[in-house]
Amino acid sequence: MTDATIATTLDPRAIEILSQVTTATLTTMLLKKGLRNVWIRGARPLRPGQPRLVARAFTLRFVPAREDLATPESWSSPISTRAAIEAMPPGCIAVVDAMGVQDAGIFGDILCARMAKRGVAALITDGVVRDVAGVLGTGLPVWCSGVAAPPSVAGLTFVDWQRPIGCGGVAVFPGDVIVVDDDGAVLIPAALLDEMLLVAPEQERLEAWIMSQVDLGVPLPGLYPPNADNKARYLAACRAADPPADQA
Repeated sequence: MTDATIATTLDPRAIEILSQVTTATLTTMLLKKGLRNVWIRGARPLRPGQPRLVARAFTLRFVPAREDLATPESWSSPISTRAAIEAMPPGCIAVVDAMGVQDAGIFGDILCARMAKRGVAALITDGVVRDVAGVLGTGLPVWCSGVAAPPSVAGLTFVDWQRPIGCGGVAVFPGDVIVVDDDGAVLIPAALLDEMLLVAPEQERLEAWIMSQVDLGVPLPGLYPPNADNKARYLAACRAADPPADQA
């Protein structure tokens, strides 16, 4: 199922940098690049306060249930969620296209426990999970749109993994980067990763300075976004905080 050319791991430095950047900031920076559709709809934290996570996407796809295919027997098929989980590399984020179906839980506690055991970083889906108490007990961070008791085959047919999918209305390709926090899951196209590693931390730094000015009572017009005068003040503050090495 997998293409050997698809990147499945992410450089630790990239994880370190993006772990300090909110999904809100990333959507703004991606919007400046012309990408408006990067926030996965319906993927909400199953447990509030889950850590911000960063990893490559490992994709899975469901289609509508067809009675001759969506059966309990299909769980033993070579093309099954069970087989897909065994193909997941440690550290990946599983991103599952469940078509937004709300009445069939794609994964339950046993499957999530296996994912956790394999070192999968998180599960992201526009669908729902089942066995919620058990899923929470596995410790696997999950972002989904809710819970439902019926199994996946009650409403969905699993068809593939590590292929392009649409999850929550967002096109996700294997190897794209996912950043997820309490605001939801945001996709960074693989081709834009290096640029985001440069601009997103700077945006966080700028917004921290803007917040400090708000605390001082500075009015928002001309501050957020900053006009030329405030940009100059910000750059001066940066220079003061980070003097050249020969002046330190």
